[in-house]
Order: sequence, then C-alpha cells, then structure tokens
Amino acid sequence: MKFFLDTAITDEIKQYADTGLVDGVTTNPSLIVKSGRKIEEVIAEICDIIPGPVSAEVVATEYSEMISEGRGLAKIADNVVVKVPLTEDGLKACYTFSQEGIKVNVTLCFSPLQALLAAKSGATFISPFVGRVDDIGLDGMQLIGDIKEIYDNYGFATQILAASIRHPFHMLEAAKMGADVATFPAKVLDQMYKHPLTDKGLAAFLKDWEKSGQKIG
Repeated sequence: MKFFLDTAITDEIKQYADTGLVDGVTTNPSLIVKSGRKIEEVIAEICDIIPGPVSAEVVATEYSEMISEGRGLAKIADNVVVKVPLTEDGLKACYTFSQEGIKVNVTLCFSPLQALLAAKSGATFISPFVGRVDDIGLDGMQLIGDIKEIYDNYGFATQILAASIRHPFHMLEAAKMGADVATFPAKVLDQMYKHPLTDKGLAAFLKDWEKSGQKIG
C-alpha cells in the first residue's frame, strides 16, 4: 500500500519525507486555503519535496474551464496529478486528460457505480471518502471492498485511493481490503507508530541496560 499525506503544509511534508514512508501527497482547495499560499507556489514546492504523485485540484465545475485549469496545473511539475470531482463534467475532463497523458485523481466518490464510471473514464486514481460515508451511518470500508471487487472483475488499472481516513482502524481495514493507496493527515501516521506494549517493552529494556553499566560504541 502507498501512503499519501493529505496536506498542503510544506513544513509538515518535509518532516515526514525523510521517513521513507510517504509516497505522495494529496491536496484540495480547502487545504490550499489553509496553507495561506498561492496554489501554483505550494504545489511546485511539494513536488520538489516529494517525487511521487502530488494531487492538485481544479475548482472549475464546467468542462472547458476544468480543462484549462487542469492543463495549467499539470505544467507545474511532471508529478502533478490533476484532481477532478466525480461529476459528469469532471469525468468528461478526466477522459480528455487521460487521452493527453495527464494523470487524474477523481475525487468525492461515494458509490461503487461512481467508481466504475471513473475507471471507464481513464482515472489514474479513484478517491472514495470512507470517513464521510461513515458520517452518514453507512460503512465506508464496504465501499472500498465493493470497488475492489468491481475493478478486479474487469482488470481496471485505476488505483483505489482510500480518502477521508480518520484513524488507524480505517488504515487497517483499507489495507486488509487491498486499497492501493491511502491518504491521511499526519496525525494518523503518528498514531500508527504508537502501541502501549512497545512503550512498555522499550522502557523495560532501557531499565535493564542501565543496570548493566554498559555502553555501545
């Protein structure tokens, strides 16, 4: 499974880039606004930090404007993935971009049939929002499983990018279901490191070592 950070804060990305755990980055208009910077500037910097896919989202809702914005975003760096919403115009733009060799992340997916449409439109990534599905009392992880089954049935190359990840349990279930990618805020990665038995075991080892009076090196 590939790990993408869901953020537009470059200092945060730099902090985690050196771990070797981050394969890419996803952004959206809300995250760009939160960064307080111009989209072209922040996307260019992220692409310099992370060599993997960096999703940059169009804000237009009409096809021709999506194409104009998406082509502009794709010119920022070779690893930019143009992000479009799962609407009729968005999927039409996805098909055009895919024909031009521009990678596309289709976002705001909430049903398996939407995911099927995205795959047929040539999407590089499909982003089902598991946390938001959970929020309305449904099972976000079942969405991942259904998409996985459909894609496997027909050999679609579109990668399943589990989005709206809220906690490590989402990560565990997405990995078990075979999602290709998960995108999450940095706090979720921090939580994945933690286990009380790890902390307890390390404390015991260090206590015993201190008693021995030895040093290494």
